[in-house]
Amino acid sequence: MTVDTQQQGDERVHWLPMVAAISSISVVGIAIGLGMPLLSVILESRGHSASMIGLNTAVAGLASIAGAPLATPLAMRLGVAWTMLLMIAIGALAFVGFHFAPDFWMWFPLRVALHISLTVLFILSEFWISTSAPPNRRGLVLGIYATVLSLGFAAGPWLFAHLGSSGFLPFGVTIALVTLAAIPVLAARNESPTIVAESETSHFLRYVWLVPTATFAVLVFGAVETGGFSLFPVYGSRIGYSEADAALLLTMIGLGNVLLQIPIGMISDRVSDRRHLLLGCATVGLIGTVFMPFFAQNWHLMAALLFVWGGVVAAMYTIGLAHLGSQLSGHELASANAAFVLCYGVGMVIGPQAI
Repeated sequence: MTVDTQQQGDERVHWLPMVAAISSISVVGIAIGLGMPLLSVILESRGHSASMIGLNTAVAGLASIAGAPLATPLAMRLGVAWTMLLMIAIGALAFVGFHFAPDFWMWFPLRVALHISLTVLFILSEFWISTSAPPNRRGLVLGIYATVLSLGFAAGPWLFAHLGSSGFLPFGVTIALVTLAAIPVLAARNESPTIVAESETSHFLRYVWLVPTATFAVLVFGAVETGGFSLFPVYGSRIGYSEADAALLLTMIGLGNVLLQIPIGMISDRVSDRRHLLLGCATVGLIGTVFMPFFAQNWHLMAALLFVWGGVVAAMYTIGLAHLGSQLSGHELASANAAFVLCYGVGMVIGPQAI
């Protein structure tokens, strides 16, 4: 199985495709950060119950799981860049639909379309970044990707706070951001990798077990990220923190995510086996979780712990991607990347229940 790039054995940095893929998906990250709270607020303003809003939101996780196996076959048929452009168009149209759909039931197929398109877009962006990055800098490049994407996710809620939820404006900005993501992809379309499969194509689920350390790590990260972020405000209030202090602690987790991805990515480029680093991150994450109750009475100690904990746990995603890129190429890398994202989606679904 091959990939039509010069990445294998090439130490040069292919800046155009990397910048294109990173900037495109980061702009989409801003749109997601703006669009997700917007949709929840709109549904609440229309009088829908919290359980129905939660049900509509839960469809996103299931759609992501369903969409992951579609990424590689679509990219093989249409090409990586053109598949990404198609997904960008579907995502933009879904946000148009959310604004104009008069009935609640219409939001369910729109959620499915939106999150399948976003899932495929993320899979192919990460595949493109991995194939463009030189092997000795893959961790650094993916650390930059994770950092920029995190900043994009953080910028979305900031935009929402300034735009509000009234009228077409917030939807228009979201649609414009998603559409804007097409520009860098179009600019670098001639440098996108071409996925070529051999005559025997393995079943998709095989790739979950092909690089088990990476896929298990990202499942744990998905569960911890979703469960921790959704339930930490409740935990904070139960141990006596004000809403403001609990929110600041969540911010410390986010800061750790943003500031530690590049250093940890650089470390992953220097270790002989990234699986050892993944195990180390998992161990630090577990120790941090165990010690949280002992640090809870001191806000500053808790903030420092959560800063490190947030960055190290999030690095499991970054290192996992780098490990995939170092072990696989071409069709196998694309399919394993899809399985990687599927496991992340499964973690997102089980996280709040498990934690």
